[in-house]
Amino acid sequence: MAAFTVRISEETATKLNQIAEKLDRSRSYMAAQAIEDYVAREEWQLAEIEVGLAEADRGEFASDDEVAKVVGKYVKSVRQS
Repeated sequence: MAAFTVRISEETATKLNQIAEKLDRSRSYMAAQAIEDYVAREEWQLAEIEVGLAEADRGEFASDDEVAKVVGKYVKSVRQS
C-alpha cells in the first residue's frame, strides 16, 4: 500500500465523513475506494477511446444507414402539417 496526502474542501471532507459514518467505514477507506473507482473508470474509458481510435485509423466507420438506424431508435421524427 502507498500513502499520500490529498487536500479537499471542508465541504467535501464533511460529506465524506457523513458517508463514512453511515456506512460504518473509515474516512480513509472511503477515500481509497473513491480513488480506486475513479482509476478503474478512467482506465476503462481510455481503453475504449484507444479502441475507437484504432478502428478509425483502419477506416472502420458506421455507414450512414447504420447511424440513421441508431438515431431512429431514440429520436422521433417530427412531421410538419
